[in-house]
Amino acid sequence: MTISKEILDELLKGVDRPEDLLGDAGLMKELKIRLMERMLGAEVTAHLGYEEGKDVPAGQPNRRNGSTTKVLKGQDGELPVAVPRDRDSSFEPEPVKKGQTGPVGWMTRSSGSTLPG
Repeated sequence: MTISKEILDELLKGVDRPEDLLGDAGLMKELKIRLMERMLGAEVTAHLGYEEGKDVPAGQPNRRNGSTTKVLKGQDGELPVAVPRDRDSSFEPEPVKKGQTGPVGWMTRSSGSTLPG
């Protein structure tokens, strides 16, 4: 997948200093959190068999049940991630296991000090 120049330009609006990109409240940390939440949302959709905001399929007793915030700890510090829940607690997300607070594979691979390319 290639990210277009236009998308990068939009993401980088307001990034004037290195800490705007790499700092504790920087773009890279926000992207990691948002990407993780997007993956988790797709996983719960696959688990339940229906999109968020859509009607629950007939005969499906399990439903979305909000989310809980999990704080993951990694090289970039603490990452608060909203993990979706289901009513019967059968949803077990792959990227963030129940009870996990330590590093999450792909989220810990950037050094935070250099940019690729």
